[in-house]
Amino acid sequence: MKIAIIVALDAEFNLTRNILENPQEGPLYITGRLANHDIILMQSGIGKVNAASRLTTLIHLEHPDMVINSGVAGGIAVGMRQGDIVAATECAYHDVWCGSGERGQVQGLPLRFPADSRLMKATENLDIKRGLIATGDQFIDNIETVEHIRRMYPDALACDMESTAFAQVCHLHDTPFMAFRIVSDTPGMEHDNLNQYNNFFDEAPQQTFSLLRQIISNL
Repeated sequence: MKIAIIVALDAEFNLTRNILENPQEGPLYITGRLANHDIILMQSGIGKVNAASRLTTLIHLEHPDMVINSGVAGGIAVGMRQGDIVAATECAYHDVWCGSGERGQVQGLPLRFPADSRLMKATENLDIKRGLIATGDQFIDNIETVEHIRRMYPDALACDMESTAFAQVCHLHDTPFMAFRIVSDTPGMEHDNLNQYNNFFDEAPQQTFSLLRQIISNL
């Protein structure tokens, strides 16, 4: 099976490439093997436009059988802590408003983009949380915005800047998708979550990303 893994940041890319067997550098992405699957690893850059643009290019060039987004997210549900891992059962926008319909919904598209059931099944028996990830083009650093997202999506566990854009692209291209994120900071629950986020990659154990290997091994 050909599986695309797409991440936003340099640090996420470097951590993820370490789990690949025989990685081969290309101009747009790295290819390799993992658990008897062909892997394509691409870095998108931050934000919804970068996410959608890069993943669209990857799908057109490589036609992967499924796409996994791995990376970091802010934990916004009560009780979420740095280092918690979230598999998104659904992804939705928290910063979209088209003037009619439901807030968060792009006209003509679902309000929530569900994860692929086969990918979610591959997360069974892993020590992770499962629930909604909300996406918007902003780093969340205050309780007022957290509360706004919670009002829109009371079941949201985490927020990020790319997952739903990836999910939308996969929806449009009929490609199975799941977002799998590690909580790097907890906006509204820590005194300075920006500092918490900036220190995350120095403090976080790299073996956390090995859970991605387990998910792929279960496919």
